[in-house]
Amino acid sequence: MKMKFLILSICCTALCVACSLTNTYSQQKKKFIVNGYVGGYRGVVKVDEIDADKLTHINYAFVDVKDSTAFLTNLKTDSTNFRLLNGLKKINPDLKIVISIGGWSWSENFSDAVLTPSSRKLFAKSSVDIVRQYDLDGVDIDWEYPAMRGEEGNVYRPEDKQNFTLMFRDIRAELDKLEAEKGRKYLLTAAVGGSKSFVNNTEMAEVAKILDYILIMTYDYGGKTVAHHTNLYPSKGMENSSSAHKSVMDFMEAGVPAHKIGLGAAFYSRSREAESTVNHGINQPQVTGSKAAAGKGGGYTKMKSEFINQNGYKRHWDRHAKAPYLFNPDTKVFITYDDERSIRKKAKYIRKHKLAGIFFWEYFSDPQEYLLNEIHRVMK
Repeated sequence: MKMKFLILSICCTALCVACSLTNTYSQQKKKFIVNGYVGGYRGVVKVDEIDADKLTHINYAFVDVKDSTAFLTNLKTDSTNFRLLNGLKKINPDLKIVISIGGWSWSENFSDAVLTPSSRKLFAKSSVDIVRQYDLDGVDIDWEYPAMRGEEGNVYRPEDKQNFTLMFRDIRAELDKLEAEKGRKYLLTAAVGGSKSFVNNTEMAEVAKILDYILIMTYDYGGKTVAHHTNLYPSKGMENSSSAHKSVMDFMEAGVPAHKIGLGAAFYSRSREAESTVNHGINQPQVTGSKAAAGKGGGYTKMKSEFINQNGYKRHWDRHAKAPYLFNPDTKVFITYDDERSIRKKAKYIRKHKLAGIFFWEYFSDPQEYLLNEIHRVMK
């Protein structure tokens, strides 16, 4: 009798310890996605410099589109990178490694690849075959842009609007087959342009039903006047200009639920030359092809070491846009970027609007991890 009681006590204690560990582990899981794009196009990824514990997803950039297939341009390097990135799961078992197909430079063949039912099926199968072969976790599509001109030479046509949706249906069908084979979930996501034009040239309500996450590229905003490129709200006097808030609202009005939206952060800066020093350059005419602005700025680590309050650049905070910027009154060069403060504002916005989380381009633009550390601190 005593022996039975002792065994029962030991079992109960072990169960309590297991439950405690499970609860601790589940509490450590992130409430929001933290998705970093990692550029594999540079060569072998330095995975020892990736802080896997601070991420939920890595999107591997990029897989090309060629002859209606998802195509690895450097098979040896890409396959090595997939193996190395999967190794990060030893540090973070919940980390998801997703291939990102397209991007600015490799979107020219999307329209042809998804033009017909047969070409779409081929493209979908080849995309998922990469996931299957390298034991990855899903597919991200970064088509820049359906039914609109992106990079010079891109093919685009009106039919892209419907074919964009049909492409995702076919990829999802292939991922469903893989799920049946492997008995686990696979992701399908998209990086989308932040403009109203992108919304108008797609069927986002239908697309949102298929995708797990929609990552709105709330960066690279621009125009004929000097402005921020990754601002949360418009600057004063520029209420109709681009902003992350406007992008989010446009997508939500188009039928995308908040809980599927990822908000973009820029780990890099953009530089512009203003024609005037008025208002530190904001909303002033922009000098086209400026030599003064060329090469200024860079990734955030470089910004911290070389530009912020250095070399004639003074840091300012736009309280309306919730965004920092630098301005050099001698050269009239304006540099726009995200910093720790703007990241905190974006985190607060994500919570307020109940968005899925945050993503950023690109991991190695900030090797000192100033911004990732801030994301990790505030996105809990």
